[in-house]
Amino acid sequence: MSTDNKKDVSCLVILSGGQDSTTCLHWAKRHFKEIHTIAFDYGQKHRIELKSAERIAHHAHVLDHETIDMRGLMKSTSPLIEHTHPVGQYKSAEDLPGGIEPTFIPCRNILFLTVAANRAVVKGIKDLVIGVSAVDYGGYPDCRPGFIKGMEDTLCQGLEMDITIHVPLISMSKKDTVLLALTLPGCMEALAYSHTCYEGAFPPCGKCHACLLRAKGFQEAGIEDPLSGDPSSNSHSK
Repeated sequence: MSTDNKKDVSCLVILSGGQDSTTCLHWAKRHFKEIHTIAFDYGQKHRIELKSAERIAHHAHVLDHETIDMRGLMKSTSPLIEHTHPVGQYKSAEDLPGGIEPTFIPCRNILFLTVAANRAVVKGIKDLVIGVSAVDYGGYPDCRPGFIKGMEDTLCQGLEMDITIHVPLISMSKKDTVLLALTLPGCMEALAYSHTCYEGAFPPCGKCHACLLRAKGFQEAGIEDPLSGDPSSNSHSK
């Protein structure tokens, strides 16, 4: 893992269309000369995020953006892909139960990073960027430093080349992520088009794990979430 400045090379950003990946995209614009982005359609309930990813990538002037169709590939009891299971609703971020959230999908980030590495190699890219955090992460095992380091080692061995997985948010809370976004040109504007709600709703439901953590981050940072502004300016109303 590295956050070294490599402005003279290209990178591939895994862009979900959410808050964290949008912030990572604009972090990458500061650190890399050329940006490519990739998104994954895995049948998620909040597929609206894919449209957000497209719009955010377009406004960031990335070289290219690809959406990979992975529908039906992953199985899970997670309500994100098992739509008969309800998404958990909570009164506040303080009421989140802790442990691994039911929304966890086994091997999701393993698959995302593997496919992203495949595309990166084809494009001659050795740097991947993903917006995982080991702080506000819902207990997901595949958002921790040990997992990222293990995946990086595996990809390097399996490809017989150097692959670096950049995780600029790995040690950041949602508050820290908001404060970082403030320092990145164009990032706050892009966050107005991002999507976080696990219900796939706009306006956001405000009660799911993802909504509550996002709201907590902006509140603790003392910054108004641009998503909470005029909905006519947001991609979800287009």
